[in-house]
Amino acid sequence: MAQRAVWLISHESGTPLGGIVKFSRRYPTVEKRAKVFNGASYVPVPEDGPFLKALLFELRLLDDEKDFLESRDSCSHINKTSIYGVPVGGEELWPVVAFLKNGMIYACVPLVEQTLSPRPPLISISGISQGFELLFGVQDFLSSGQKTDSELNTKLSQLSDLLLQTCPFGTLLDANLQNSLDSINSASVTHLQKQPAWKTGTYKGKPQVSISITEKVNSMQYDKQEIADTWQVVGVVTCKCDLEGSMPNVTISLSLPTNGSPLQDILVHPCVTSLDSAILTSSSIDAMDDSAFSGPYKFPLTPPLESFNLCYYTSQVPVPPILGFYQVKEEEVQLKITVNLKLHESVKNSFEFCEAHIPFYNRGPITHVEYKASFGQLEVFREKSLLVWIIGQKFPKSMEISLSGTITFGAKNHEKQPFDQICIGGTAYLKSKEERQEMREIFRKRRRKKKV
Repeated sequence: MAQRAVWLISHESGTPLGGIVKFSRRYPTVEKRAKVFNGASYVPVPEDGPFLKALLFELRLLDDEKDFLESRDSCSHINKTSIYGVPVGGEELWPVVAFLKNGMIYACVPLVEQTLSPRPPLISISGISQGFELLFGVQDFLSSGQKTDSELNTKLSQLSDLLLQTCPFGTLLDANLQNSLDSINSASVTHLQKQPAWKTGTYKGKPQVSISITEKVNSMQYDKQEIADTWQVVGVVTCKCDLEGSMPNVTISLSLPTNGSPLQDILVHPCVTSLDSAILTSSSIDAMDDSAFSGPYKFPLTPPLESFNLCYYTSQVPVPPILGFYQVKEEEVQLKITVNLKLHESVKNSFEFCEAHIPFYNRGPITHVEYKASFGQLEVFREKSLLVWIIGQKFPKSMEISLSGTITFGAKNHEKQPFDQICIGGTAYLKSKEERQEMREIFRKRRRKKKV
């Protein structure tokens, strides 16, 4: 539902062409879509001169065109809809919405999202009603308060900027051009900010900022004194800013919890306008780096309309949130597993949900499971060769849970079963997930996902 082009034409008898194009606007992106949708029946939008002459001919407004033409003037071609087929270069541009009002011709070419041969019913083309709404809106804008030619020329000069607001990329958002002009004028009084080209619209409504923090802990635990365990936090901060104004300025501040580890390797979104150099210099690559910045982390930015990732970061936590032991023993077509999990005492024992995923690769579907769980329950996804241990919203008071069992597999089907080049034989892994949410400032969500 868009427009390929828009024209305002002054009908002036006695001029060489019979009229003057006062304003025209083409939308190349919509034109590319028309070429795809229309296929072999596609007719390009002509230049202003040929279109002006062809449209005046079709509207019977040319001074030197008084002869009867069967293709235009017969009874079978009486127009009752203000929608025309304009002959251009041996082809016919259709549909063209056009009407004459107070010596001004208002015209546009709606996008038809299908082939034009045969012509589809007018009621099926949503762009036609949008085109009428746009042209009537332009007509109301030009006729309101107009008394002199200078006032008309002033309004014509404002149309280009107004259509950027009300009809970006050929899609009508608001047919009331006067309201858009008033909002632009009021905004220019309060702050002289230009609407950026990448931001096609503005938000109107209750201001709110949504922040979601997702963290993943990647951990390798060996359960051997001679081999040190390793782990690292990888996080992303996602934002959605619903704020009025063309270029709102926002500062988002993140603070570490008590005894929280500093953030490192921070990468920010291009909309962040400035940043403390201490935030960017902290790196996890150099073990001798002592430039850790403990916050608060402030991000001044001019947010886009859509949701975006404000920053990525890593962090070296002192201990993994969940300590785990996972053992696999293979006996013919069966696997015997033992899983022990312990929640570290520094982690708050309260979650929205907590579960452990135990995948099995390069095997057939699970046919039988015998298990014993000290806490929670086990779900079996046979075709996916996956066990999901649902722990719930908290660990027991002992903070320790265990699962043991025997899994039997059927015949291997390479097309359907999960495959992994690393998890062969006794090589396997376990992934635990936990999620929390907290409300901060206007609206803030915090989610943590742990991987053991």
